[in-house]
Amino acid sequence: MRLNYFLSLLCFGSILIFSSCSDNTVYEKNYMLEKGLWEAEKPLQFQATIADTSKGYNVYLNLRNAGTYPYSNIFLFINTQFPGGMIDRDTVEIMLATPEGKWMGKGLGDLWDNQILFKRNVTFPQPGEYKFEITHAMRANPLTGILDGGMRIETVVSK
Repeated sequence: MRLNYFLSLLCFGSILIFSSCSDNTVYEKNYMLEKGLWEAEKPLQFQATIADTSKGYNVYLNLRNAGTYPYSNIFLFINTQFPGGMIDRDTVEIMLATPEGKWMGKGLGDLWDNQILFKRNVTFPQPGEYKFEITHAMRANPLTGILDGGMRIETVVSK
């Protein structure tokens, strides 16, 4: 009985501590790719509202791969559409494994989570809706072994 009370108190205390921490996340969305197949014709689409153009933001790409992913890297095309309609395109290579073949990121069993910094301390030039499209740029289509893909935008916290 005493142990249950202690565990309940510990759990409640943890919730209070973590919920009182300020979260600097402005936007985060992740997509689960059906059967771990990513077709190049089906980009991941994101739409984030940026209200404060005076702040700096970090933009992250979230990827979860299975240990069966056949490559050590992934190339991505990232289109950013600004509120005025202008489109910017980036090509990004992300390393998912070391040269020795060891998966990078946080792993659990045969799954590996990676959060990759795409843009550091970027300022958005105008407030409004920004649309992002992420397409894989690998030769294999569909691409196997990528289970989830996402994007996270957070404000830069100055210390």
